[in-house]
Amino acid sequence: MVTVSRPETTAAVTRGAARLLTALGYAPLAEVTLPNGRRADLMALGRRGEIFIVEVKSSLEDFRTDLKWHEYQPYCDAFAFAVGPEFPREILPEEPGLIVADGFGGAVLREAPVAALAGARRKALTLAFGRLAALRAAGVQAVALE
Repeated sequence: MVTVSRPETTAAVTRGAARLLTALGYAPLAEVTLPNGRRADLMALGRRGEIFIVEVKSSLEDFRTDLKWHEYQPYCDAFAFAVGPEFPREILPEEPGLIVADGFGGAVLREAPVAALAGARRKALTLAFGRLAALRAAGVQAVALE
C-alpha cells in the first residue's frame, strides 16, 4: 500500500481542479490572498468576467479544522470545494459546488450556485487578479490581490 501525504494530496487535487477550470474556460491562479486576508486555493476568472473560487480539502481533518469557507463568498460569483476521489463527500455542506479531482483532471459533481458580485467589487477584483497574474508571469513571487 502506498501512503500519500497530505501535501501531495493537496497538490494533486489543486492541479486537477485547475486543469478542470481551464477546460471549462476559466483562467485559474493558485494560492491567492483575498482582501480579507483569507487565502483561496484557486481563484479563476471566466471569459465573461465571472470569478470562481475553489477551496481544496485534502482530508477529513483538513475540512474539520478549517471552517472559513463562508468568508470566500464575498469575493466570488461561485464557490466550490475540490476533493480527491477517496474523500468522504457526505460530510461536505450541500450549498457550495463540488469538484472531485486528482492530479490529471477533475469532474463537477455539483454545480456551484451563482450569486453575482456587485459591479464595483467585480471591477476591483478583476483588476487585482490581472495585476497578480501579470506579476507572477514576470517572475515576482506575489500572492495577494492589491
